[in-house]
Amino acid sequence: MSGGDIAGLIAAGVFAVLVAIIAVPLLKLGRVFDQTTEAIKETSENVVPILEESATTLRETNKQIARIDAITKNVEEVTGNVSALVALVAATVGGPLIKLAGFSAAAKAAFFPGSRRSRRAGGGAGAPGTGGGRASGSGPRG
Repeated sequence: MSGGDIAGLIAAGVFAVLVAIIAVPLLKLGRVFDQTTEAIKETSENVVPILEESATTLRETNKQIARIDAITKNVEEVTGNVSALVALVAATVGGPLIKLAGFSAAAKAAFFPGSRRSRRAGGGAGAPGTGGGRASGSGPRG
């Protein structure tokens, strides 16, 4: 064996050790990729039922929103009808009640002429026909 043969054997041995050292991390990396693949498969299997359930929930929610929309339209219609009814009752009953109040006030004034003055304390200064209070243009100005 010559010196070149020994150097070649040493180089081959070093290369084999280097390959063995590099192989260990590559094997570990392969295991990491296998575990990652399994985790992705599990996640995919679990996500599909969740997505289906979410789609079902969304469909049911849309149905309920449609029902609420119909109820809201009905409430709006009823509110408009009640408003119209209130206006009709006010117009129908309000006018005659105002006339009745005016008539009763006139009748009371006609039948009980002193009742208006007796309600005010002491005859009331400034009450019509009582002489109390100042007339315009009379008395000192202050």
